[in-house]
Amino acid sequence: MGDDTTPTGESSVPNSNADGNVMTGTGENSIEALARRIQESLTVEQRHRFWETQPVGQFRDVGDSNLSEGPIEQPTPLSEVKQEPYTLPEAYEWITCDMDTNEMCDEVYRLLANNYVEDDENMFRFNYSKDFLQWALRPP
Repeated sequence: MGDDTTPTGESSVPNSNADGNVMTGTGENSIEALARRIQESLTVEQRHRFWETQPVGQFRDVGDSNLSEGPIEQPTPLSEVKQEPYTLPEAYEWITCDMDTNEMCDEVYRLLANNYVEDDENMFRFNYSKDFLQWALRPP
């Protein structure tokens, strides 16, 4: 009971590397270096192929001080945003939701509460309050 080995005989010293040395926060034994080595050792099939194509921070960039702070992509100017609505099938129409009216707020609330679920078992539903929906859907 008093030893510091696991059932397989390995040391249970936290943050130790393969040599048994405790990892420090700098140099080749840092978390960033470890993360980089793990990422480099993964095959293409094991990598996060979806996330590697998205405008989000990448695992391989951990600890890279050359990356600048700020948005990953600059905001799209309004002049470059499509001004006409997309064409919908015949039975559908575009409307502008006026969240200041109780009728529209109730309709949006019922749409989300009754039709959108967060899991496959239909256990967890979005149950945002009407006040929250009014706040979220009325940008300043």
